[in-house]
Order: sequence, then C-alpha cells, then structure tokens
Amino acid sequence: MLHRKECQNGMRIVLEEINTVRSVTIGIWIKTGSRDETAEQNGISHFIEHMLFKGTKNRSPQEIAEAFDGIGGEINAFTSKEYTCYYAKVLDSHKELAIEILSDMLLHSTFDPIEMEREKNVVLEEINMTEDTPDDIIHDLLAEAAYKSNTLARPILGSKTTVAQLKQEDLLKYQKEHYIPSNIVVSIAGNVQDDFIKTVEHFLSINTHSSHPSKNEAEKPIFYSNHVSQTKETEQAHICLGFEGVGIEDDQIYPMMMVNNVLGGSMSSRLFQEVREKDGMAYSIFSYHSSFLDSGILTIYAGTSKHQLASVREKIDKIVQQLHSEGFTEKEWENSKEQLKGLYMLSLESTNSKMSRNARNELLLHEHPSLDDIMQKIDKVTPNDINSVLELLNTDKSASAIIAPN
Repeated sequence: MLHRKECQNGMRIVLEEINTVRSVTIGIWIKTGSRDETAEQNGISHFIEHMLFKGTKNRSPQEIAEAFDGIGGEINAFTSKEYTCYYAKVLDSHKELAIEILSDMLLHSTFDPIEMEREKNVVLEEINMTEDTPDDIIHDLLAEAAYKSNTLARPILGSKTTVAQLKQEDLLKYQKEHYIPSNIVVSIAGNVQDDFIKTVEHFLSINTHSSHPSKNEAEKPIFYSNHVSQTKETEQAHICLGFEGVGIEDDQIYPMMMVNNVLGGSMSSRLFQEVREKDGMAYSIFSYHSSFLDSGILTIYAGTSKHQLASVREKIDKIVQQLHSEGFTEKEWENSKEQLKGLYMLSLESTNSKMSRNARNELLLHEHPSLDDIMQKIDKVTPNDINSVLELLNTDKSASAIIAPN
C-alpha cells in the first residue's frame, strides 16, 4: 500500500507498506544537484552531502556513525545532476531513531570550518580517484562534449579549484535557497504503517530553512555533435559515444529503454555480441540511457587497446547505423518487451529500490504509476514508436569522448 501526504509547508511524504520484510528504508530527497549550480559553485551540492555527516548541534561525526553501527543499520547519501538523497536502512524497530538522526543532519548540521577543511581534502582525493579511473572520468568528458556550456556539462564532484574555495557561508546560503520544503520528498518503504507519517512530520515539518524557491531555473540543454579527447598513460583506450535521448516525462521513454537493451543494455545486445563475443575487441562494452527532467542522453562505452580503438569505433558506428536503418529483428522485437518488463520487476525487490522509485516518481513526475500501468505502457509500444526513437541514433549527430595513451 502506498500512502502520500503533502504537508502544510510543502514537503511531501510517500510511504509504502511492505509487511513481508523486517527492514525499513527512509530517504530524504532534495531536488537540487550539480545542474542547479553556478560555475563558481560547481561541486557544492556534493560537498553539502558530505558535510551533513560531519556533525550537528547535537551529534559529532563519530556519534552519527556509531548510532547506526550500534543498531546494525546503514546510512549513506548520493548526489546526482538533479537531486541529492540521504537515506538509512534499519530494522523496523529502529525506524524512529533513523528519521530522528536524518532530520538532525538535515536541519542542524553546523558546517564547522575545521571539519570543512578536512572534508575538502577527502573530496579532493575523491576527484583524484575519479581522474585516475578513465572508465569513470570519460562519462564526464562526454557530458562536456554533448552539453558544452549548459550546467549538465559540469561534473557532480566539481573541480579542485571550485571545491577548494568553498566557505561556510556559501554552504549555508545554498542550503537556504535549495533545501526548502517544496524541494523535499521523504520516502519510506518497508515494514511500517501509515501512522509513521506523523512521526516524520514531527521531526521535519517545521520551517525547513527558506520557503522561497531558488530563482535559478535550469536551462534546457542543446545537444551538440562535439568531440573531446584526453591523452593519458593508460593500458587501455576508452571511448564514449552519446546520442540525444529523451526526458523522464517523455512518451518515448519506454521505446528508448527497449532500444537501449537491444543496442548494448544486455548480454544478448548487438554491441556485446558483436564487439566482445564475436570479435573479442573489448572486455567492457555497454550502453545506457540517462533521463533528466527535460532531456536525456544515450551513451555507448567501450574500453579496448590503443591499436584497436579505430576498429572498435568503426564497428560501433556500423552496428548503430544498421540498427538505425533496419530496426529490430523479429526476435529482438519479441524479446525486448519481456526483457524490459523483467528487468523492471526484478529491480524492485528491496526496500531500498522501492523507496528510491517512489521518491523519484514524487520528486520528478508528481505521480505514482502502478507496476500494472507500466507493464501496459511497455506492451503498447509499437514499431512506429521504436522507429521514432531510432531516428535519434544518427552517427553524424553523435557526441564523443576518448581517453587514450600517446
């Protein structure tokens, strides 16, 4: 059972009862990420995420960690381009403690300057680690190529320069502007009843910072057919190709998911079978689709040796062009819908995934389609829908990024 409540201050709460488990997952989602930052602020959303673990008016960083270790629970967070999430998974008997601590972190973090300087070093090491991992950093390079000056082009972690110059007042100002009730969704899933909503309200329905939304409206990006390359002394060469995708609310989202699965989203996909299994030119090759509120990008990634890079690129282009011009085979058409439905159902078998699904639906879509609704939408996808999406797979209009040794 799914319960939803919009509080007087504009914050929303969604709760799904699952009485077949003994755990509860609670997530506090804020509709702000790297996309909402200025160039000078780049990385501030992610840095605030870190700092909420570094002490409140009531708890030290160690006390926050020990509180969850002491009950066998887990607490974590992540930042994306469009939202930030703080979540905890605990036994159902500890759910009140979990929401109390999460609320304390959200409302009473001190952003202590000494802790900030320590945590800056941690984030700078995180940036170093990413830069030392070419199969990670290349996806940031592709965003830079495809979106140029749009905020979607900026890395979630920020840069060493922008992170190093962040001050306490910068964090407090950004939090006041973006961590507002209308931007907050609390999502709960697990062995919990709807009266827990009152507990959540008790801890969070106070005046959560400002009630006035930020004036920074995200600009809809233009997709550019652009190329970015970087020389790095690595054992492998890494390549990413990007094609314009669709937004999360677009009617073509399910056809796009089917196209992605056929192209490179599974072990039976064309890219995996042709490039890895038949030609043995790559260990890792796959595709994925990223949806934002108003846009999306379909990405192909491959890692290969330097001397095979041109051949892999040529092979990928050939596979994409063939799919673009000829469409699905009869077998692919038969399998793709069932594959997508199976992947969707299997991805929702934990309280974490249900919490995340409900939060994204509330935060981004403002609606909660049932699984039956989604299955029907997948079943209703037509060959014309697929062909419409395939029109986006034009290699002449793709963006690309390459990291390769000299």
